Amino acid sequence: MQHIWMRYDLNLLPVFLALIEERSVTRAAERLGMTQPALSNSLTRLRSMLLDPLFVRERYGMQPTAKALELAPVIAAALASLDDVVRGQQAFEPAKAKQRITIAPNSYVEFVLLPAIVASLRERAPGIALRLTPYGADLAETGVVSGTTAMALGRFVDPPDNLVVQHLMDDGLSCIVRADHPQVGDRITKKQYERLRHVNVLPPGRLRAGLFQVLEREGLKREVAVSVTHFLAIPEVVAVTDYCATLPNLICRRLAHDRRLKILPTPIDLGTFPVEMAWHVRYRHDPVHVWLRALIVELAQQPAPSGIAPTPSGRGRG
Repeated sequence: MQHIWMRYDLNLLPVFLALIEERSVTRAAERLGMTQPALSNSLTRLRSMLLDPLFVRERYGMQPTAKALELAPVIAAALASLDDVVRGQQAFEPAKAKQRITIAPNSYVEFVLLPAIVASLRERAPGIALRLTPYGADLAETGVVSGTTAMALGRFVDPPDNLVVQHLMDDGLSCIVRADHPQVGDRITKKQYERLRHVNVLPPGRLRAGLFQVLEREGLKREVAVSVTHFLAIPEVVAVTDYCATLPNLICRRLAHDRRLKILPTPIDLGTFPVEMAWHVRYRHDPVHVWLRALIVELAQQPAPSGIAPTPSGRGRG
């Protein structure tokens, strides 16, 4: 039986994926470290190789053709498989590694886990440098969906199919008020909670209503006096007002040394929330990535220094 071999330039396939995910010649060129003319030349060769226009320039960017959309998952899977084979054969020695890794933690993870991650890297892999990118309202903007960012850390609702999500731990909630609060003693009642005014932190995007939904489900009312964008602002506001804040337990543990504040249980059990890690499928078997994920899992499962510890979990999917 005679085989007819098609000749493909594999160097062009990452260009195709970058254009599919970025929908912009400029952003795709930046992502790949190419000049725009070089990327445009590669697109011309791609069109010739695949016998299709592939991308059509429209007002809001490059729109893929029907054939490009059909080819995208096939090419992505092929390159991911090739990456798995090549990277799986590479030995990784943390102490000798020299690499810069971009991650996107939400504000909670940045406050609670990042210091331990940085300290562990300094001890075990001093040549690995971390770069943080904002965890915004759109998960795609973090770069984790395209794979330009190594991983995101936070909470993921309906993640795309090309992300692997692993559950790290669960955390609960506590209240903080100022230490000499005139209305609150060593516990806070449901009536007091509803009578007080509150400081709220705004997570990005769809998670914004998370605490509000829990409170509504439990029938607990809360009047928000001010909403801030980061946990770091809350103790400063609470310390100079009669306001209350409802915060994750691990953040409260780190505020326990602040004599201006006191930490109290919530008036009713508000349950827990998950903390997760997500990464692009192409990193599934990457030795550096595998090692870093294992380190983060190890740190997330270490017991809290005091108080109620988070519930660790090794569950993963994808």
